[in-house]
Amino acid sequence: MSAQTAVAPARRQRGVNLEKWGWVFMRVSGVVLVVLIFGHLFVNLMLGEGIHALDFAFIAGKFATPFWQWWDVLMLWLALIHGANGMRTIVNDYVTNATARKALVWALGLAAGLLIILGTLVVFTFDPCLGVTESSTLWETCQAQG
Repeated sequence: MSAQTAVAPARRQRGVNLEKWGWVFMRVSGVVLVVLIFGHLFVNLMLGEGIHALDFAFIAGKFATPFWQWWDVLMLWLALIHGANGMRTIVNDYVTNATARKALVWALGLAAGLLIILGTLVVFTFDPCLGVTESSTLWETCQAQG
């Protein structure tokens, strides 16, 4: 090879760089998740009676408030997307077979999507009075709500 051999410059790919935005998302969502998780733990374990107050009525009270519904849904969405994106990165790094890699990435996306949908439905459709019978400790509360 002669000294005159030129190396072609690397071509820049046009369009959105999904890997870059995935990397940025992981950093931002990680910081937001730390705030959400520690806020969640502080409210549930430190305020009021602490861990002794955690029961079905406590959760029902939290899920009756739109603020806590959105707090928990945001925590759920970010945690699932953050985790699925991390797993996608691991699959891309270690799975060498293109077909297996594509199948695993799709499975991760479907699992995360399904859990996001189900978790969101649970949070926003939660009804503590559903299925309450006269023998339940919630009977009087649910009858008063009528």
